[in-house]
Amino acid sequence: MMRIVRRTILAAGLAMLLAPMLSGAAAAQDAWGAARAEGTHILMRHAIAPGTGDPSNFTLGDCKTQRNLSAGGRAQAARIGEELKDNAVPIDVVLTSQWCRARDTADQLRYRPVEDEPALNSFFAGRGDRKAQTAALKQRITALDMAGQKAVLVSHQVNITALTGVYPSSGEIVVIRLGDDGKVSVEGRIRTE
Repeated sequence: MMRIVRRTILAAGLAMLLAPMLSGAAAAQDAWGAARAEGTHILMRHAIAPGTGDPSNFTLGDCKTQRNLSAGGRAQAARIGEELKDNAVPIDVVLTSQWCRARDTADQLRYRPVEDEPALNSFFAGRGDRKAQTAALKQRITALDMAGQKAVLVSHQVNITALTGVYPSSGEIVVIRLGDDGKVSVEGRIRTE
């Protein structure tokens, strides 16, 4: 009898330990399903670029004046591109911020075409206009939806947080959908570290 009680307690304890791992795996599968779904888009923060913000001499188009991807960031971006392919996510276009770290992330995904989208540019530290850029991004997503296209949108933490309320880690994917009411819903999150 004591053996049965011990086994039951051990089994219950093991189930409690494994539950978060299993639910995490299920959530990841659901997020990949959301990423494949019609009408969703892949919003992602650029890959690992050590530091915060940009130097005071920042110049758009001059990567020497910007915070850039590390070697680990370039490898992370390439892995994300492979994960998108491995999970059969259909991508029609990659839209990217014009910051070098975002553009490099977009290029490393190995999807074409890659197009600059100024609405995805960072507005951290007053470098842009949060309200105007968020509205412009919603307009661009509406145009994508009307054309039946799915996009990867490579941007920055502040832009993603403004659009979704999510504070993403470097390279994190936030699967989004734009509703008829103009509100963005988060359909899933995929950590890529």
